Amino acid sequence: MSALRENWRIVLLVIFVVLSGVALFAPTGSADDGGQAGTADTGPTNLKYGLELSGGTRIRAPLVGMTAEDVDVTPDNDREVEIAVANQLNISRTDVRATPQTRTVEVFTENVTQAQFAQALQAAGLSASEENIRDGVTDETRQTAVSVLTEKINRIGLSGGSVQQVQTTQETFILIEVPNQNRTEVLNLIGDRGKVEIVAEFPTDANGTTEYRQVSMLTQGDFAEIGAPQAGQGNQPSYVPVTLTDEAAQNFSQGMQNFGFTSQQGVQSCRYSDTPDDPGYCLHTVVDGEIVYSASMSTGLAGTIANGDFVKDPGFRMTTTNASDARALQVNLQAGALPTSLDIEGEGTTYFLEPALASEFKLFSLITGIIAVLAVAGMTYLRYGEAKIAAPMVVTALSEVVILLGFAAAVNLALDLSHIAGLIAVIGTGVDDLVIIADEISQSGVTTSRVFRDRFRKAFWVIGAAAVTTIIAMSPLAVLSLGDLQGFAIITIVGVLIGVLVTRPAYGDVLRNLMDID
Repeated sequence: MSALRENWRIVLLVIFVVLSGVALFAPTGSADDGGQAGTADTGPTNLKYGLELSGGTRIRAPLVGMTAEDVDVTPDNDREVEIAVANQLNISRTDVRATPQTRTVEVFTENVTQAQFAQALQAAGLSASEENIRDGVTDETRQTAVSVLTEKINRIGLSGGSVQQVQTTQETFILIEVPNQNRTEVLNLIGDRGKVEIVAEFPTDANGTTEYRQVSMLTQGDFAEIGAPQAGQGNQPSYVPVTLTDEAAQNFSQGMQNFGFTSQQGVQSCRYSDTPDDPGYCLHTVVDGEIVYSASMSTGLAGTIANGDFVKDPGFRMTTTNASDARALQVNLQAGALPTSLDIEGEGTTYFLEPALASEFKLFSLITGIIAVLAVAGMTYLRYGEAKIAAPMVVTALSEVVILLGFAAAVNLALDLSHIAGLIAVIGTGVDDLVIIADEISQSGVTTSRVFRDRFRKAFWVIGAAAVTTIIAMSPLAVLSLGDLQGFAIITIVGVLIGVLVTRPAYGDVLRNLMDID
């Protein structure tokens, strides 16, 4: 028992190594990655790999929009402000959001200047100038965008995809990572806002002439249930079965009757594909302002609306041109619409890495690690010429790597090249510290525990000061989202902490035992 107390630092190191082994190799009970950001299959270990070691697509872009702050928006005037600003700027009302809680008004379009926005706010009765307006959207809007994009990626079944906000010193971006998917597939999924509407178009009489009117009948919030997309069979098109909320069903039923869709001339009379200027009575499926499908009012649906059965069972089919569009329609309906679009063409960047090339990076990283270990072992042996000093040094350095990998597996950290670089840097700085300890203790005159403690304390002060300096230097990189530098900084800081708190003290105890110091 006394031996364990005297060598508790070695015991602590062994415990950490064992726990890391469990984290690395113990079955997790799940075949997937638990939704971890940007990861892919891991092989025999529980390690997760990011895009640079597994391949895939990364998109980084800000959200389009600008925000007026400190304006007098209240719950009593927010709707009126949205309508007035939209009309003044000649944009859709969905491109304007007034939020009383934060006293902000946002516009989600690139075609408006700050001066025009300020004039629109003044026209809406608000006291505002260009000084109140900044580029970018609010945090609430970004959170909504992250939620919608995450839902889209999960709904489409892209395993391991992730969406998060990343902050630079000047701007906040949305970062999307999807392993094993090419750039086109990901852009098709997230490139559009996904705003879905059912719009009724029908003829009206205006002073003896026929004019067409379009009315938005249903939006994403009007659907209570959205079924699985169904592929077309024979002459039947693909479709998505949907059910409306009670309130939406009542409004839709009333509108269809008032606009003549359930009348004799309104049933089966959509000819939009042949004569778009004279379409008849059509129900358009509109995604992001573009008509993707036009359908007639069917005889059966018209009958149920006319006799009142529709409001009791408000289910119907939203038809599309093909199975792929039906799938996209279902995802948009379930995930909802993005509050604004991503500025991919402007400040955005896209990155795609072939999975085969990523596998080569993984192999090269392993080879680099092995070479680093062999180089360290050779140099330490040449330095001391004694295996009892050099061998524990190499073993301690490897233990540090094992603990770091165990940490990465335990927290589901997706390893990328930046993390591998951090691991190699940790090996280098760790061996530097072990050399300092070995130099102090291997000097002549270290024959008693008291002298050993003095020499070890002296070496540890140097190591501790260097560790604090490294942590302070790396902290800004770990906090700010500076791309790959963040992963490098996180691994370096964790490695330094593990070294100072666990592995370096254990190495000192190992040397004391090997050198028979009483």
